Amino acid sequence: MTTEHRSDPPTLVEDLLLLLFQPRSGTIAGENTLFYVLGGAVLADLALGDHLATEARGRIRSVAGHPPSDDLLRPAWDYLSAKARGAQTALAAIGPPLREPVLDRLIARGDLDRRPHKVLGLFRTTALREGGTGRRAGLLADVRQALSADTPPPARIAALAALLSASGTLPQFDREIPWTSSVITRAKQLERGDWGADAAAQAVTRTVTATVVNSAIVAITVLPRG
Repeated sequence: MTTEHRSDPPTLVEDLLLLLFQPRSGTIAGENTLFYVLGGAVLADLALGDHLATEARGRIRSVAGHPPSDDLLRPAWDYLSAKARGAQTALAAIGPPLREPVLDRLIARGDLDRRPHKVLGLFRTTALREGGTGRRAGLLADVRQALSADTPPPARIAALAALLSASGTLPQFDREIPWTSSVITRAKQLERGDWGADAAAQAVTRTVTATVVNSAIVAITVLPRG
């Protein structure tokens, strides 16, 4: 299968889905609750780009006149332009349609690959495999550093680690990210937006990400796990 190559910078939601992809099984971790964390990544990315602002009671809205240029992020910005919304409402609205277009982006970048596959030797389908870019390994190393080191991580990596933790899948990464008490503690700090003193300039990003992450956690905990 051929796709158009992409050279623009990847979005946070692409990074998150690439991390959640499990090369050994060809599956995506946390499928049953995936749309909440993918929606959270889009909102966090908008916050990183100063496209979102917070209002009272944790509601979020778009910054007027400052839309994102990426067409993967624009629908969420448009949705929050109409009026401020609670994070859970926003996640439920923007998350469900994200999986396929984000997968298509990762395939276009060469980070993932779709290969022909036969089920029971008869039925033709496709299977996901890791591509040859090595980008997933780099993201894993960055997240491992954010969860293991005492130094404040870059805002983007802090948001990525917080979202990965919110997905509830971190224990599945134990070989690559040790599932220790210190990592668990640090993950919870990042979920709350405690990214360290150096992150003071990202106050809105931290607030939005913490609001989104905790709304996702609340939603995920009441959904059935398959």
